Order: sequence, then structure tokens, then C-alpha cells
Amino acid sequence: MKFSALQIPGIFLLLLALHASATVRYVDLNSPNATPPFTDWSTAATNIQDAVDAAASRDEVIVTNGTYKTGGRVVKSMSITNRLAIDKPIHVRSVNGPGVTWIQGYRVPITIYGTNAVRCAYLTNGAILSGFTLTNGSTWSTGGMENSGGGIWSESVNSIVSNCVITFNSARDYAGGAYRGTLTNCILTWNSAGLGGGAYLAVLKNSSISNNSSSFGGIYSCTAVGCIISSNASGGASSSILTNCTVSFNLAQYGGGVSGNSTLNNCMLIGNKAYGGGGGGAYGSFVTLINCTLIGNIATDSGGGVYYSTLNNCMLVSNSATYYGGGAYAGTINNCVLSGNSAEFGGGASNCGTRNSSFFGNTASNAGGGAYTSALNNCTLVGNTAATAGGGIGDGTMNNCIAYFNNAPLGSNFITYGGINYCCTMPLATNGICNIANTPLFVNFAGRDFHLQSNSPCINSGNNSYVTTSTDLDGNPRIAGGTVDIGAYEVQSPASTLSYAWAQQYGLPTDGSADAADPDSDGLNNWQEWIAGTVPTNSLSVLKMFSPSNNV
Repeated sequence: MKFSALQIPGIFLLLLALHASATVRYVDLNSPNATPPFTDWSTAATNIQDAVDAAASRDEVIVTNGTYKTGGRVVKSMSITNRLAIDKPIHVRSVNGPGVTWIQGYRVPITIYGTNAVRCAYLTNGAILSGFTLTNGSTWSTGGMENSGGGIWSESVNSIVSNCVITFNSARDYAGGAYRGTLTNCILTWNSAGLGGGAYLAVLKNSSISNNSSSFGGIYSCTAVGCIISSNASGGASSSILTNCTVSFNLAQYGGGVSGNSTLNNCMLIGNKAYGGGGGGAYGSFVTLINCTLIGNIATDSGGGVYYSTLNNCMLVSNSATYYGGGAYAGTINNCVLSGNSAEFGGGASNCGTRNSSFFGNTASNAGGGAYTSALNNCTLVGNTAATAGGGIGDGTMNNCIAYFNNAPLGSNFITYGGINYCCTMPLATNGICNIANTPLFVNFAGRDFHLQSNSPCINSGNNSYVTTSTDLDGNPRIAGGTVDIGAYEVQSPASTLSYAWAQQYGLPTDGSADAADPDSDGLNNWQEWIAGTVPTNSLSVLKMFSPSNNV
């Protein structure tokens, strides 16, 4: 649309008028002359709700220091009272932050979820709440979404909460801390609920969530970005998306760290615990972790690190489970490192589909120190132990894997079903094809650096058909030099395009000088001999067709 020169001044004045229509309202707990419409400090409201009621859309309500614990409003058809109901798209903010500005609800003593419980705050779509501590809020004992969110209940993720501390709130069913909403730079701590002690159906950014408790998760059905989630009594996150998060010391019956339909990006899960079931760090077949680190997670049943979860480019360190899968149980793991995990069965991973992963220093009291009943692709399993069998892997399949330096009385790789293909193992795996027993030559095994040295036999020695991801654990291309490496890490500039293990088998150099050479003068160079599966030093070993025939 085009405007004439005469129209432009009018439009400018209209914009100024719209901007000028936004009014600032003031709140001071100790105001001596509270007089509507509360447009200066001398007539400030003594409670926040009065100023909100006087405000119009796009107005701003500024609140000075104090603990605001009187007043209340029932919103819509809900029966629960809200200490503050922001029922219009306005911005309510404190002057000096959450350390000195509190909104206090009411939790009924002993029963907690009584009919006179008061939630801290309700936010409609477009409402913004900034710089408060919200505490002691609660909901009724009856079920339902309207009785969720003891600290905050938001209409949707379009309600914004920033720079707030949400603590010591409770809900009978969902979200002791916050129900829905987008939370930025917030701390959620010591909240409790039947499901989602910290938050439920919320979006979290750059937030800290600690010491929350619930039956099934500290955060349930949340979208979390840049969060620190710690010490929840029943899980860090469920059905959530977390980016750049730390999930630590969470406690849950299932899924100490995360659970449900969740996706985590660049997160830390540390010291989480599942006290009655599986998944100290993460639980659920729809949980996906990307570029995450899981440290010291515990499950009293199975899956100290993860249970039925998918991990991409993650590290699992010192996780433990009482029974199966100290690192992981029944999940899919891509481009990960599992180190120092322990369990009775499957110290590193149990019942997992594991791809492009590393397992180091895992222990198991019985079978499958590294993995148990698992399917692994492009993995590195080293330093794993088990009390009985399968220090590296106990049953399952491995493709493009390194399984070395594992220990168990009945074998480090104990496979009664499944198979091992294109792997570097000790002892040499015989129940599969194209396996080698060459020492993998890690950059620093003692220092747990499992990158491959430049002359490692694992370079270019995998099978590309088993590759499921485009990058390795470092985020580099998964295939470099034409053929995938065995193990979790890909050497990015291999000197030769040959399989290093194949070249070393026949005494050929791996500096690239032998790739196009034809030492047996049979018309095929070494690269072609490798692809054909023939012997490069034997002119009688050639690839040729059978005699043609018309016999069907």
C-alpha cells in the first residue's frame, strides 16, 4: 500500500496516539493514598489486582517491593481463586526483582489442597509477568486442568513469565509450579504436583527448575529452551523440548530426568534418579536427546541413564541401575559416549538400538556390561565389565562398532542371538561378517578420548548401509573419505580412501600412495580390489562373471 505525502503525518500522529494510549499503573503495598486509576506513586494501589483491574490492554503495571498476599479473583468458570488474575494483555513487572517482590498464594495446612486454596497467578493470552517470587500457591483437591498450576496458570504459551522465582507451590494433579505459559529466566523450585511438579505444558527458556516433586515428572508436557532442571522429586521433564539445559539430581518413579514425548537439545542430565522404575535420566520411547550429557543418573530398576529413549550425539557417564542398563535400557542411541555406567545387567546399555555411540568403563554384575540385548551401529564399547557374560555386549547386534577392552568371565561380547558385522572386537567376532581384531588405536584411551589415531584400522572400515545419522559425535560429517569409520568418531581427512584395516592386512600403505596402484598386475587397482573383495597381491584373485547360461 502506498501513502501520499499528505497522509504520512496523519499516520505518524495515529501511531503516537496509539503509543500514548498505554498507561502506567503503580502498586505500593504501603501506599498511603491508594486512589484509582493509580497512575503515579502518590496514588499507587496497595494490591496488584486493583491496578490490573484499572488497566487497559497494553498498559503496564509497576510494582514496588513487598509481599502481596491479600485479595484474589476467580477467573472464567474456574472455582480456584487467584491471588493475581491478569485477564488482559498487559505487562505486570516489579521494580527491583523477585528477591524483594513476592506474590503469595495460600496452601491449606496439612491437607494442602483444600477448597480455600489460592493460586498465585493467572495469565491470559498476551499477558506478561516479570520479576516476582510466586510462592505458597495451591489448587483444590478435585481433579481437572482448572485445578492445575499452583504457582501459575496460563491460557497458552502466549502468556509470558520472565525473571520469576516460582517456589513452594503445589497442585493436586498437574504443574505445582506453572501450568502452560512461556517462562524465561525463571527459577522453579520446591513445587509439587501429582503430575509435573515444576511445570506442565509450558515453554521454558533459560530457566532453573529444582527440587520439585510429582508422581510422574517435575516438568510434564513442556517445551524448555535454555533450562537448568535439577533435583525434582519425580523427574525433570516429560513430553518436552529442552535446549541448552541441565537436568540434574532429579528423582522419579519413572524418568528421573525426563519422560514422555520429549526432545532435549544440548542438555545436561546429572544425578537424576528413578526410585521405583526405569530411566534415572530419561524415560519413554518418545524421548529424544540430542547433544546431551547424562552423568550420575540412577534407576533402582533399569536404565540408569535412559529407558526406552533415543539419544543422538550424547554422553552418558557414571549412570547406574539396579537391574538392567546402567547407561541405557531399551532405547535407540546415536553418536553417543557411555562412560562408567553400571548395572546388574547391561552396565552401559540394555535392550537398546544404539547407533554411532561409545561405551567406556561400564560395569554390570551379571551380563552385558556395555550393552544387553541391543542393536548397535557405529558404536565404541570399551572398558566395560560384567560379572558373568558380555562385558561389552550381551546379546543383540553390532554393526560398524568397536568393542574392545571389555571384560566378563564368559566373554566380553556374549552373543547368543543377533550378530556382529563390520566391527573391531576383541576377541574377534565370528558370528558375522567383515570383522577385525586389530587394536583400534584411540587417541588417548586412558584419558577417554576415543577419537581414532590417523593410522587406526577402523578408518574407512565400516559399512555405509549401517549409517543412520549425518554427523558423528563431534558434529562432523559421519562419512569422510567415501566410507564410514568404525566407531563413534569419524576421521575427517583420511589420507587414503581404502579401508585401513584391509590395506594393513596386505601390507599396503595408508598414506594414499597405494590407492591407484596395481601390485599384482591383474588390471584392478587396490581400491577396486578392496571394493571387489579380491586379494590385491594375488593376480589369480579377480572379479569375473560366471559362464552365461539360459538355465532359469
